[in-house]
Amino acid sequence: MAKRPGRFVRFRAFIRRNPLLHTTWRIGVFTVGATVLLGGLVMMITPGPGILGIVVGLAILATEFAWAQRALHHARQAAERAKEKALDPRTKRRNTIFAVIGGVLAGAAVIAYLVVYGFNLPWNINDLTPWQ
Repeated sequence: MAKRPGRFVRFRAFIRRNPLLHTTWRIGVFTVGATVLLGGLVMMITPGPGILGIVVGLAILATEFAWAQRALHHARQAAERAKEKALDPRTKRRNTIFAVIGGVLAGAAVIAYLVVYGFNLPWNINDLTPWQ
């Protein structure tokens, strides 16, 4: 007894048989995938999980487009190389040192501000000369 294909497989086969539905489906997949991909690109320069958005957008597009499958393959390879580079002990040590130095500098800046201006917020300071 042959196993019957799943509901989604039958649905996609039905869509593919009808040219108008197939074109509409592809336009919808392109619209959703491109929106997620562009959101990921925007999040590369703004706060947010940019790389995740790019990969998810490419994965959505790859369900219908061969060029997106190739781009997703290249993105996965680049992510794998980046992971290997990030897990390198020398790189981890360097990043830890930079993080500690950055934290110490940020803490020193906050302490210097509190010593000079007290607990006044920057927009509530009337006299901007730090030492008198």
